[in-house]
Amino acid sequence: MEASLKQFAGANRSNRTPIDDEEVLRLRLSGQLLRTGKAFRLIDLFAGAGGMTAGFTSTFGHTFVPVWANDFNRWAADTYGANFGPHCTSGDIVDILEDPRTVIPQADVVIGGPPCQGFSLLNKFRDGDPRKQLWRPYLEVVERSGATVFIMENVPQLLGSPEHEAIAEKARSLGFEIASSLLCAADYGVPQTRKRAFIVGCRSENPGAFVPPRKTHRNPRQRQLQLLDYVDGAPLWRTVRDAISDLPPPEEIGVRNIASPLDLHFGRSPTLTSLKRYRAIPEEGMNRVDLLRRAPELTPACWVRKKSGGTDLFGRLWWDRPAFTIRTEFFKPEKGRYLHPVQDRPLTHREAARLQSFPDSFRFTGTKIEIARQIGNAVPPLLAARMADVAYLLLARHSAQP
Repeated sequence: MEASLKQFAGANRSNRTPIDDEEVLRLRLSGQLLRTGKAFRLIDLFAGAGGMTAGFTSTFGHTFVPVWANDFNRWAADTYGANFGPHCTSGDIVDILEDPRTVIPQADVVIGGPPCQGFSLLNKFRDGDPRKQLWRPYLEVVERSGATVFIMENVPQLLGSPEHEAIAEKARSLGFEIASSLLCAADYGVPQTRKRAFIVGCRSENPGAFVPPRKTHRNPRQRQLQLLDYVDGAPLWRTVRDAISDLPPPEEIGVRNIASPLDLHFGRSPTLTSLKRYRAIPEEGMNRVDLLRRAPELTPACWVRKKSGGTDLFGRLWWDRPAFTIRTEFFKPEKGRYLHPVQDRPLTHREAARLQSFPDSFRFTGTKIEIARQIGNAVPPLLAARMADVAYLLLARHSAQP
């Protein structure tokens, strides 16, 4: 993270229990958590490529040790394994739990996001969607692992839904106290305004005292700040410029057998019509509305007829703002605001990974389509790291109890 945030990562050489999440953050950024020798066992369910696990591990200064993970997608499980070791089981979690040979290892914390499409506003058939019910095997793993803390991530629509209430009721029956919150990734150092819901459960105390964690970055457009909501010296939101401006124009059109970051920094082969559309909206912030105004002959008929709905389709990013939500088809400008701020092209895989806060050292495996899914479906690791601060604090307090 940038120097202005590191300034408050002061010394604290004692091994006493941290008093709040800001102190955990300070210890983490200064490297002192890694020197304590205190480690907690971690399980990640519906893990995808492992964005959430990344935030909980030494890459971001944490001491959690992953011991088991699961994802239905084989390519995602392979990527997880390439980064964290061969303990990610690929397959249907329901079938895995029903298999009498399955042994769930003991863990201190269970994390993960049951598939969110059932709640998503993009899913027109979400009523009765069976994917809503995958929180049940998630909590079964929490119970079987003996975890003290769990952190469940999902789309904002989960909060306040009947499923949210059912999750909370079941967790309380297992002995957990519950806290829920909606977080914006940009508030925690991710150069993206992605919003996600989190449910935190703890057996030993009410996590509501520490959820949501204090914000590490502040919105430059917000004039009135509740200072207690922020860490000391919080810098401004990180931007697209911060994340990707050092990258050269991309070459080739597929994953390249060269060193990171350029391995995933490849382009596409747009049609002549697509290229004309890119060039017809040259300024930052423009979108399909500007395309219709400037070049109606290049505007698809369906966009001409579309009088409502999202205007970010075919939109250009701004250099000095965070990106909007990076989804799985970020390489298709017709799907969202995914055009480079000044170059006539959509985002590359490397740029999307950086906007999700993946470090360049993170290894992705699979086809370029599969890698795009892994990037877009991931919990931004920097956001996960901040939730890991909360988990560490709760577990440290639990361990200190007589």
